[in-house]
Amino acid sequence: MSEIFVEKFKMIANMTSVTVLFAFVSVMVFMLLNDKDKLSKMDKIIVGLIFGMGSILSTHFGINYGKMLLNVRDLGPLIAGLYFDPLSGIIAGTIGGIERYIAGAYFNVGAFTRIACSVSTFLAGIFAWFVNRFIFKGKKPYIRYAIFIGATMEVFHMYAVLITHRYDITSAFYVVDICSTPMIVFSAIGMALTAFLIQLYENKFVSPFKEHNAVETDISSTFQTRLLILMFLLAFATNTFTTRIGLETAYQNASNSLNHNVEAIKRQYEAGYSLHGNVYVAYNGQYTIQNSSGKILYGDYAGETFSSDEMNFLRDQIGKDYFIKEYFGKEVIGKFVMLKDWNTLLVAMPTDSVLLYNNIQAYELSFSSILLFSAIFVFITLMLNNIVVKNIDNINSSLLDITNGNLDRKVDVLNSTEFAALSNGINETVDALKGYIEEEKHRIETELEFARNIQQSSLPKNFKIANHNEFEIYATMSAAKEVGGDFYDFFFIDETKIVLVIADVSGKNISGALFMMRAKTALQSYAAPNLELNEVLEKVNNSLCEGNTSEMFVTAWVAVIDLNTGCAKCANYGHEFPIIMRNGAKYEIYKDVHSLPLAAFEGTKAKVYELKFNAGDRIFVYTDGIPEAINKNNEQYGIDRLLNVLNENKGDKLEELLGKIHSDIEQFADGVEQFDDITMLAVNFINIKNN
Repeated sequence: MSEIFVEKFKMIANMTSVTVLFAFVSVMVFMLLNDKDKLSKMDKIIVGLIFGMGSILSTHFGINYGKMLLNVRDLGPLIAGLYFDPLSGIIAGTIGGIERYIAGAYFNVGAFTRIACSVSTFLAGIFAWFVNRFIFKGKKPYIRYAIFIGATMEVFHMYAVLITHRYDITSAFYVVDICSTPMIVFSAIGMALTAFLIQLYENKFVSPFKEHNAVETDISSTFQTRLLILMFLLAFATNTFTTRIGLETAYQNASNSLNHNVEAIKRQYEAGYSLHGNVYVAYNGQYTIQNSSGKILYGDYAGETFSSDEMNFLRDQIGKDYFIKEYFGKEVIGKFVMLKDWNTLLVAMPTDSVLLYNNIQAYELSFSSILLFSAIFVFITLMLNNIVVKNIDNINSSLLDITNGNLDRKVDVLNSTEFAALSNGINETVDALKGYIEEEKHRIETELEFARNIQQSSLPKNFKIANHNEFEIYATMSAAKEVGGDFYDFFFIDETKIVLVIADVSGKNISGALFMMRAKTALQSYAAPNLELNEVLEKVNNSLCEGNTSEMFVTAWVAVIDLNTGCAKCANYGHEFPIIMRNGAKYEIYKDVHSLPLAAFEGTKAKVYELKFNAGDRIFVYTDGIPEAINKNNEQYGIDRLLNVLNENKGDKLEELLGKIHSDIEQFADGVEQFDDITMLAVNFINIKNN
C-alpha cells in the first residue's frame, strides 16, 4: 500500500510540475506578444511552432506511472488556438499529431496508442479553432470554460484509445484505466491555470466566488454557465445510473456462473468422477474442496489449509448467493456450499475478471455521454448565439446608433415573430419620439427666436447720434447659437463723455444671454459722471458675484472717453487686446494691462489706464470669436489675418469695414459652422473739440 501511495504521490508531483511549466511558458509567450494589437501571419506561425514543440516535448518526456507514460500533449494546440489564434492551434496540433504518430510507428514510443493519440492531438487544434471561431468569437475563454475544454478534449483522447483497439480491448482498458483520470484532470488544470494567469496579467480576473452584477453579465455567458452546469449534472446522473445498473448486472451474471459451476463440480464430485484437470470455472476462476478442518483436498491449492477464521467466515456464507472477499492473494466473488460427505466446496472468480467488460462498458458509456453532452452544449450555444444573441446584438447596435442621434435608423431584425414585434415596436417608438422632438424643437426655436429678438433689441442699433459729429461708431454681434453671450454697448453719461463696452460671457445660449443682460444692465446702472471708472467697475464686479451659483464670468473691455479732449480711461478684464490706428497709419495691437474677468472674484480691483485719441485715430475692439474661428483644416483665423483685413480697408466707412471682416471670416471658415459668438465695435474719431 505504501509503495502504491508513493508512486501516486510522485506521479501527482511530476504531472503538477509539467502542467505548471506548460502554463508558465504559455503566459510568457502571451506577454511577449501582448503589446501587438493584432498578430501578423508570421507571429501566428511562430506561436504554432512553439506550442507544437511543446507537444513534442510532452510526448518524449512523459511521466512514468503504472507502466504507462502520462502527458499533457494536447495542451499545446488548445492553448495556441484559444489564447493566441486559431491558425496557431491548427499548426501546433498538426505538428504534435504527426510527430506522435512517427514516434509510435518508428521509435516504439507509445506504439500501441499511436493512432488514437496522434488523431487526438491533431483534432485538439481543430477543436480550438472551432470553439474560438464560433463559440467565443475570438475572445479568450474564462476559467470555467477552459476547464471544460481541457477535460473534454482528454475525454475524447481516452475514448479514441478504446474505439481504435476493439481487437485488444483488454489492453486498451488497461491503458485507459491508468491514464484517464490523471490526464483528464491535469489537462483541465493546465487550461485553467493558463486562463487564470492570462486574466491576472490583463487585470481581468474575477473571482468565481464574487457576486456578479447582473448588468455587467451578458446573456450568452449566463446561459452558457447554466447550460454547462446542467450538462455536467446530466452526464453525472446518467453515468451514475448506468454504472450502477451495469455493476448489478455484472454481479448477477457472476452469481449465475457461480451457481452453474458449483452444480457442475458438485455433480462430478458426488458421482465419484475424478476432478483432476477436468474442471472449468468461468472468468479464470478457481475451486477448492476441503474437509471440516479446512484442509484443501481437491482443486487449486490442494494440500494447503484454510485458517479457522477463514473457515468460520466461509461457513457463514452457506446459503448466500455470493460473497466478496480476498482469497489466494486477490479479491474474488465466490460461493460456498456443503457437500454430502460433509466436505465443502468453494468456487471463486477474480473480481477484476468478472467486472472487466462492465468496466470497459462503463468507461465507454461515460466518455460517450460526456462527449455527447458536450456536443449538445456546443450545438445549443451555437443556436443561442445565432438565433438570440446575434439578433440582440443587432438590435443593440441599432439602438446605440439611435441613442447617438440617428433617429432615421431602422431596426430590421425580422427573422422571428418575437424579434419582428420588438423591432417594429422600437421603430414605432422612435417615430413617435421624432414627432415629439419636432414639436419641441419648433417650440424651442420659437422661444429662442423671441429671446434673440429681445437680445438684439437690447443692443444699440442707432449709430448716428444727434448733436455729436466728433466720432463715427459702428458695431455688430453675430451669435453662434440662437442667442449668445457676447455683447457690445455705448452710451453717454453726460454731454461729452461716452462709455464703450465690449464683453464676452463664459456661457452660451440662454444662460449666457441672461448673464449678458445682467452685466449690461449693471454697467449702465453704476456708470455715473461723478464716479471714477475703477469705482464703477468694482461695483459692477461685486454685483455680478452675488448669486453667481453657475460660476460664470465676463471678459470685458470698458472705456470712458471725453470727446472734448480725446482722453480715455480704459480697463481690460481678461479680454482681447484692442487694435488702434493713429491718424491714417497702420492698425496695430495695443497690449494693455489686464485684470481678472468680471464676476471671477468679489473685490477684484480694476487696472485702469489712459489713452489719448486725436482726429483721424480709430480703435477696433472685438471678441475671441474672430481670432479663434476655424476652417476645415482646424486652422485658426488669427490676429494677423484680422490686421491684414483692417489695414487693407482702413479708409472704408466703419460699417463697410466690419462687413468685410465678417465676409473674410466666412470665406476662411469655408462652411465650417461658427462655434463662438463674433462681436466687433469700431470708433473713428473725426473731430476732437479741445485737441
